[in-house]
Amino acid sequence: MPRDIHAITIPDLSAFTKTLRAELLRADAIPGHAAMLGLVAKAAGYTNFQHLKATAPKRRSVKPSQQLDRALRVFDGGIMTRWPKQTAVQGLCLWVFWAQLPARQDMTEKDVNAVLKSGHSFGDHALLRRSLIDHRLVTRTIDGKIYRRIEQAPPPDALALLAAVHRP
Repeated sequence: MPRDIHAITIPDLSAFTKTLRAELLRADAIPGHAAMLGLVAKAAGYTNFQHLKATAPKRRSVKPSQQLDRALRVFDGGIMTRWPKQTAVQGLCLWVFWAQLPARQDMTEKDVNAVLKSGHSFGDHALLRRSLIDHRLVTRTIDGKIYRRIEQAPPPDALALLAAVHRP
């Protein structure tokens, strides 16, 4: 399991060590890992370790996510060449097709199939169409005659994928 990194800034190291030493002397035995985390957090001025974690600034990763890397591998020249195995990567890849569907416009199954067929080379547009519905990117009527793109903001990884794939 990956470990989260929690950085703390100690403005007065002398006061920190005095507080930590006093807490350690009060303990009957050497504290365990969780108790030690709590003692360090208290010495740094936090209520407990959970308070330290909650107040820590969230660091944004500059590195692309693993799902984005995997999604980029299934596209070649803007065409999807295979269906990914992982559901998260499948959902990410579907944003490319979602972006090609007209916004706020009713479409027939034939219209949706035309967009899907032009964007992949593995020959299963029905899988893509069903997956768009399963991933809540497209809705359809109960009889399956009318399809409509669900308007929503793509997540950051989807925006990065759309910029990298960029099909007109």
